[in-house]
Amino acid sequence: MPPKTIPPDSDKLDRIVAEARRNREQRNMTYREQALRIYPWICGRCAREFTRANVQLLTVHHRDHNHDNNPADGSNWELLCVYCHENEHARYLDNAGRDTSSGSARESRSTHNPFANLKALLKDKE
Repeated sequence: MPPKTIPPDSDKLDRIVAEARRNREQRNMTYREQALRIYPWICGRCAREFTRANVQLLTVHHRDHNHDNNPADGSNWELLCVYCHENEHARYLDNAGRDTSSGSARESRSTHNPFANLKALLKDKE
């Protein structure tokens, strides 16, 4: 005779899943709102500018790919448009599948700095 199995408590599982989703949404809103207050609404890769009408297309990217690493100073974040963000994660996944233990693999970094000439531009306005 097989042992009796206790069916899972679906109400308890639903509560756990709902709480996890709620916590994730609160965490996402918190660091997104902070990043939108700290940084200019410009994509860090393609330099596309955003307004209130299209800011939903601007995402917060975690530079170290750890979504739980959210320092208050925003040092692990950068704002990317949805297209550049998708591209960044695709490149990360592509590189994760490669063997980087040989010394020949170089770390891929962005060379574009949208704020490089900002001081000169602001000086010209004065």
